[in-house]
Amino acid sequence: MRKLLILILIACCSTQQGTAQLKQLKVSANKRFFQTADGKPFFWLGDTGWLLFKKCKREDAVLYLDDRQRKGYNVIQVMLVHDVNDAVNVYGDSSIHNKDVSKPVLNDEHIVDDMKYGFWDHVDYIIREAEKRGIYMALVPVWGGNIKKVSPEQGKAYATFLANRYKNFSNIIWLNGGDIKGSDGLETWNMIGNTIRSIDKKHLIGFHPRGRNSSSTWFHNEPWLDFNMFQSGHRSYAQDTLSNETLHYGEDNWRYMNDDYALKPVKPSFDGEPSYEAIPYGLHEANQPYWKDHEIRRYAYWSVFAGGCGFTYGHNAVMQFYTAPDPSASYFPKENWKEGIKAPGAGQMQVLKKLILGRSYFDRVPAQDAVINNGERYDYIAATRGNNYALFYTYTGRNFKVDLKKLKFIPRKAALFSPATGELKSITEYRNTLEMEFDPPGEPANGNDWVLILEK
Repeated sequence: MRKLLILILIACCSTQQGTAQLKQLKVSANKRFFQTADGKPFFWLGDTGWLLFKKCKREDAVLYLDDRQRKGYNVIQVMLVHDVNDAVNVYGDSSIHNKDVSKPVLNDEHIVDDMKYGFWDHVDYIIREAEKRGIYMALVPVWGGNIKKVSPEQGKAYATFLANRYKNFSNIIWLNGGDIKGSDGLETWNMIGNTIRSIDKKHLIGFHPRGRNSSSTWFHNEPWLDFNMFQSGHRSYAQDTLSNETLHYGEDNWRYMNDDYALKPVKPSFDGEPSYEAIPYGLHEANQPYWKDHEIRRYAYWSVFAGGCGFTYGHNAVMQFYTAPDPSASYFPKENWKEGIKAPGAGQMQVLKKLILGRSYFDRVPAQDAVINNGERYDYIAATRGNNYALFYTYTGRNFKVDLKKLKFIPRKAALFSPATGELKSITEYRNTLEMEFDPPGEPANGNDWVLILEK
């Protein structure tokens, strides 16, 4: 009996130390994508679980991670400190002393199920549970709105603490910033990035920017930045043309990807925050339409086919782990987060991941030159190709033409693929000519989206 107890204790200790080691993530040789240390493709399929550490007890965190694992997510974007004025988690444990990120609380213990732990131990627990499920955690050290309260010296001390604590975890990605322009607090952001890089040589580092911006605007040439992330944002075409932002791309998130794709040196890039499912257009007016699953699919396929190395999904209730009544809630959620995780768009993202990983990966490039007479806005056709295949995405299911001479291979078969279900329909009447017109099923309408697959 005693021997059995010893074995159980050893097993428990091994689990707590995070023995489910994940492969280190790296930038691919062509600098366009991510891969694991053993050379396998890694398509970033992220979810915004921003307030996971703050609002979820252990059992709820596990429920959430289990759901996201089943739906194919491999990255969770999450804040460590959301608000320095309220840096307390659901158990009442504080992350920092006196609103100062340079002074993390390490002895604020709370007893749950006879186990003692404080804020950072709670974070450790959730990160290890994610590791067991094959999920990487993209950690935002301090959300951008706090930057005026964080000096470069405080940022350096805090980043030193974080890098030393998490450098040996296998499933960490660093995500500097947080919904802010890099020019706001530039010195502090660079201090945090450079400090983490000086201590943690292993994990990738990016920057989460303000809406309708990319990290490349401020940090593309910084040695600590491994990849770019843009936030295409939550505004509709009509709302974005009324803004005072420099870029008026509206819902055309593929344009941000085009901008980053053209930069030198080459770095991976992707949409790290498009419009969220079940959030109102423009965020701040409850009487606006709420973004739906087919609109999120459009953001995903447009940006990935433009050269993106992944995509991050978000849901209004889930990203803030909303449970009514919650006076601190933002953006008028209509359901609790445990219902929000069941939203249709959340399950549809894995369809894209499987589509991309089901073909040669590192040779994939944009292929817009193969689309004849492309349309604008919702009629835009996004195109990408590898050495032996080409993919064309239509959001409306309208007719479109393809210039087969641009594909660099001779296609021998064609099929139509549903981004909503993953259903595949062979095109039996397909004939190889120099130009080919395709007519997807159904009448043209927003959300009648299809992917044309041409293969060698």
